[in-house]
Amino acid sequence: MFDKKHELVRKLAREFAEKELEPIAAEIDQTGSYPKALIQKLADANFYGITAPKEYGGAGGDYRSYVIVMEELCRKCAATGTYVSSPNSLMGAPFLLSGSEEQKKNYLKPMLTGDRIGAFGLTEPGSGSDAGAVATTAVKDGDDYILNGRKTFITHAPIADFALIFAKTDLKKGVKGISAFIVDANLPGYSIGKPEEKMGIRGSKTSDIVLDNVRVHKDMMLGKENNGFITAMKTLDTGRLGIAAQSLGLAQAAMDEAVKYTKERVQFGKTIASFQNTQFMLADMETKLNAARALTYSTALKKDKGLEVGKEASMAKYFASEVANELVAKSLQLHGGYGYIKDYTIERLYRDARIVTIYEGTSQVQQMVISSALLK
Repeated sequence: MFDKKHELVRKLAREFAEKELEPIAAEIDQTGSYPKALIQKLADANFYGITAPKEYGGAGGDYRSYVIVMEELCRKCAATGTYVSSPNSLMGAPFLLSGSEEQKKNYLKPMLTGDRIGAFGLTEPGSGSDAGAVATTAVKDGDDYILNGRKTFITHAPIADFALIFAKTDLKKGVKGISAFIVDANLPGYSIGKPEEKMGIRGSKTSDIVLDNVRVHKDMMLGKENNGFITAMKTLDTGRLGIAAQSLGLAQAAMDEAVKYTKERVQFGKTIASFQNTQFMLADMETKLNAARALTYSTALKKDKGLEVGKEASMAKYFASEVANELVAKSLQLHGGYGYIKDYTIERLYRDARIVTIYEGTSQVQQMVISSALLK
C-alpha cells in the first residue's frame, strides 16, 4: 500500500509537527488564535496542495500522502487539520471538479500558496445534516446574481478572503436547484457574525456568513447552474477522508498519552501499566486504532486508483471518528483526575475530538450514506 515516497512524506510531516506544532499546540488552544506565520509555513511545506496538480502550485501527490500528512499533523495539533484539509478538500476539490481555468488561477492557486484563504459555505441555521434544505437564494439580475441568506458554523469565515456559497437558483427543484458561487469577502452586503466560542479545535476560527443583497457576476458561478449540490456531495467524499485522517491523529495522540502516563503512574507500589486490566484496555484501544487506520488508508488507496469511494469514505469517517472519541475517553479515564486538568494534553484531545463525529456529516448521516449504498 505504501512505498518509499510515502515514508518520506510521513517523515517530513512528523518532523514538521514535532518542531512547529507540538511546542505551541497548548497555547493555540488557550488563546484561540492561530499564528499567521504558521499558516504560511504550512503553505511553504506544500501541505495545502498535496493532491492538486503542479500547474496550480500543488504537489501532484496522491490521497495516501494526504491522509499521512493529516494524521501526523493532527497528532500534535488538531486545529491545524482544518487549515490543511480546506484547500485539499472542501475548498480545493470544488475548483478541480467544476472550476474554470480562470477561477483556478485566481482562487485555487492562491489558496495552495497560502496567499488566500477560502471558506466552504453550505451549512445554514436550518440546513445542517439536511443539506438540501438550503434557504439562501441567488436571483438572476442581468449579468449578476443577487444573493441573500445566512450560512452558519463556517470554518475560517472570520479570516476568509472569499467563500464558496451554495444557494438556490431554482426554488422549485429542491437539491437540483442549487448552484455554487465564489463570493469575495469584500463585496458590499457580505459580512460575518461573531466568532464562535468553541469547545475544541479553538485555533480554527468559525462564524456565520451573512449575505444581504450581495451582487455576484455570473462568471463567479462555479460550474453549471443548478449543479452545485452535485459538486458539494462529491467534495464531501474527499472531506470525509480528511476527517477520518484527522481522527486517526487524535486517536494516536490519545494512545501516546495513555501509554506514557500508565508507565509512569504508580499505585499500590507498581505502575498502573503493570495491572492486567490496564493492559487489556490498552490492547483494545490499539486494536481499534489500527482497524480505523486500515480502513482509512484502504479508502485512500481506492481513491488513488480512481475508484468510487462514497460509501468507503463515509465508513472511514464514521468508524475513525467514533474510535477517536472512544480512545480519548479511555485515555482520560486512565489518567484519572489528572486527565481532567488542563495541564495534561489529554484534556485538550478530549475536547478536540468531539467535533469529528459532527462536522462534514454526523455519524448518523454517515450511517445513512452507507446503508443507502447497500440498499440501492
